[in-house]
Amino acid sequence: MPVPTSPVLEQPAGSKNSLALRLWHWGSAAVISSLLTTILFLRVIVDTRGLGPSFQEVMLKQGVTMSTEQVRGLSRVVSHRIWDWHVYLGITLSFLLLFRLGLEFFQTGGQRFSVRLAVARRYFRQQGADLRDARHSLLVKYSYVAFYLMLVVMVGTGLVLTFADDVAFLHELEHTMKEIHNVTMYLVMAFIVFHIGGVVWSELSKGKGIVSDMINGGK
Repeated sequence: MPVPTSPVLEQPAGSKNSLALRLWHWGSAAVISSLLTTILFLRVIVDTRGLGPSFQEVMLKQGVTMSTEQVRGLSRVVSHRIWDWHVYLGITLSFLLLFRLGLEFFQTGGQRFSVRLAVARRYFRQQGADLRDARHSLLVKYSYVAFYLMLVVMVGTGLVLTFADDVAFLHELEHTMKEIHNVTMYLVMAFIVFHIGGVVWSELSKGKGIVSDMINGGK
């Protein structure tokens, strides 16, 4: 009976993570973090409902009196500027997602996600495999599948919302797409928290080198 091996041992010689994949990973991390930051600014830091009285107070100290409607208009200017950045970042993320999907066809051997998933599934089914290690490896891979699906949904609904005012049939879907987009955003945030927690846990246990592998490619 063959001795079961870990998926890590079945990777081909050379870099675990290609330069293109690493650039996509850190680029997507930066864009998604920026997208979530715009939401943070809009809903917490620059809350237009609380910003209005602050504007009025500051302008009053300068001897300028502004009506509630004028303050709302000024607040909307600020929020619209932030939303513009949100849209630009969302479109950037859509290109990054397309790049990642295309990259899957050009990666070599074990650098391809589909190959790593297949290896993890095969390892999980092997007799004598370390069940805990095999289960963990497979769950991690499936969590990435879920993340990619969430990105597809978030980007797709985001594009619908971006062009809803210009396309009639998209405008009819706007409310539903907005609800789905918001729910997906929270799911992505949850994934990021668990992902960072999992990476830290692995670095502190037997999975050392995950971060460095995603920086220098690994061996």
